[in-house]
Amino acid sequence: MKMAAPTASKAASLGCNNKPAFPELDFRSGARVEELNKLIQEFTKHDQREYDDQRALEIHTAKDFIFSMLGMVQKLDQKLPVANEYLLLSGGVREGVVDLDLDELNVYARGTDYDMDFTLLVPALKLHDRNQPVTLDMRHSALCHSWLSLRLFDEGTISKWKDCCTIVDHINGATNYFFSPTKVADWFYDSISIVLSEIQKKPQRGMPKVEKVEKNGTIISIILGVGSSRMLYDIVPVVSFKGWPAVAQSWLMENHFWDGKITEEEVISGFYLVPACSYKGKKDNEWRLSFARSEVQLKKCISSSLMQAYQACKAIIIKLLSRPKAISPYHLRSMMLWACDRLPANYLAQEDYAAHFLLGLIDDLQHCLVNKMCPNYFIPQCNMLEHLSEETVMLHARKLSSVRSDPAEHLRTAIEHVKAANRLTLDLQRRGSTTSIPSPQSDGGDPNQPDDRLAKKLQQLVTENPGKSISVFINPDDVTRPHFRIDDKFF
Repeated sequence: MKMAAPTASKAASLGCNNKPAFPELDFRSGARVEELNKLIQEFTKHDQREYDDQRALEIHTAKDFIFSMLGMVQKLDQKLPVANEYLLLSGGVREGVVDLDLDELNVYARGTDYDMDFTLLVPALKLHDRNQPVTLDMRHSALCHSWLSLRLFDEGTISKWKDCCTIVDHINGATNYFFSPTKVADWFYDSISIVLSEIQKKPQRGMPKVEKVEKNGTIISIILGVGSSRMLYDIVPVVSFKGWPAVAQSWLMENHFWDGKITEEEVISGFYLVPACSYKGKKDNEWRLSFARSEVQLKKCISSSLMQAYQACKAIIIKLLSRPKAISPYHLRSMMLWACDRLPANYLAQEDYAAHFLLGLIDDLQHCLVNKMCPNYFIPQCNMLEHLSEETVMLHARKLSSVRSDPAEHLRTAIEHVKAANRLTLDLQRRGSTTSIPSPQSDGGDPNQPDDRLAKKLQQLVTENPGKSISVFINPDDVTRPHFRIDDKFF
């Protein structure tokens, strides 16, 4: 008769094991899991900063400026939809918030070039009146990509946009206009430049200072100086759809980690075409499918410990794997979503498992590189690493091997980088040199003696109205008289 060996806890209670519990170690590197957890917590503390009232107002002022600028772009030639729906994402394109190629982007560094970064998806066209599933013309494209014919739209739309199209004549004499991502991006950059030039001719008090406007491939990057902050906006022209693409229909049939946590309607409310082409695609015609709206919803279902591990892993790989450009933070995001589907929810919810999650993400990424296989989460038949050469994937796999051999040291380096970026930001704030235009809280007097009455008023309102939304409206012509709205709902 066989008897099971006593478990560690039973053995201890029976007096069979008088040795102290050994610290949990990572088998590959020998690093203490407890130390890795502490390092991830320290990274998170420095990476996620608390915003005071002034910083919150500066963020609000920059957002209003960008939205007003886009309203003026619409009025230039009426190309953009009058009633538009922007998607504002926290984090720039370089942070992997959208599946875009990073090859053509100039390098911006937090602390050196900006303090906060955002991505704004701006629909140039909307197709919101069709029932799902949406069928796209993918005959000329690789998986996850599509051309877009303006035949889907009315004559007025074709007339407005045909100068931003490539033209294909058919044998039967018909002319087909294909919406061109590169021409749309060129038009968008030119229009934004015209509007900003007009705005800067008549600067108003409290208005952000435009520090930089650059076209990075098909993305327009704007850095604004607002008070003591510099904010990077990566503005992306897109085509917006309601519903769900037919090519991703089978994904809905599978079981997913978000089942029962959010509704399917929330997940499949819409998708985008973003201006990016496949490795062998035609740049002037090809768009890439983006599920950024869905990803915002899915993020709500991911545990805080896994998100912390993801952010720390992203900080490590973003520099390590930057040359040659092959791996984007978006690939890591996709792997995290696959891990959520693969692993039990109660395991991923463990608060003290961030170290395990970090090591697992590194292992997953290395596995994807060695096998040159990273499936798109929404369209699994699309391999996002298929175009990479064997030399490139093995080079990056070897680099990741060095991280896996000493994760603690690479975490310390990431912590030092984020602390250095924060120091640069604080130094700049102390000097108050980001803008010559007074901030919304400035009274126009001594710049070193900011008027904090607005912040105190906000603090009083927050205390007196727990659980309610408080909106601040500031007239740019008279920033001394803010108006407040207290409401039970957020807008």
